[in-house]
Amino acid sequence: MKALLLGVIFLLELALLGSAGYWGFTLDAGWPVRLLAGLGAPLVIAVVWGLFCSPRATVTLPDPAKLAVQAVCFLTCGVLLTLAGHAAPGAALVSLWAADKAALTLAGTPI
Repeated sequence: MKALLLGVIFLLELALLGSAGYWGFTLDAGWPVRLLAGLGAPLVIAVVWGLFCSPRATVTLPDPAKLAVQAVCFLTCGVLLTLAGHAAPGAALVSLWAADKAALTLAGTPI
């Protein structure tokens, strides 16, 4: 069961990056701005995730702080999807992450 939950969380992390990129590329702006936002937003999310949330993070945070950073990343991308006109997928991304995180915690997997 833990392997399935970890697989789901990995797919949700990929969706996190995809949603940030989607938002950037769908902005109502010129091509250079869309390109910068479409590539820059996922890059910023990936850097934050790598610094604070990945299993080999450079900055070690206590579990509650790590969970807070993860929540901020997912909430941000949920809002970005909503701004891109896809509120239901944005809410689904955040909800699925929260449910999977809760199931992982109940299964005894560290945050």
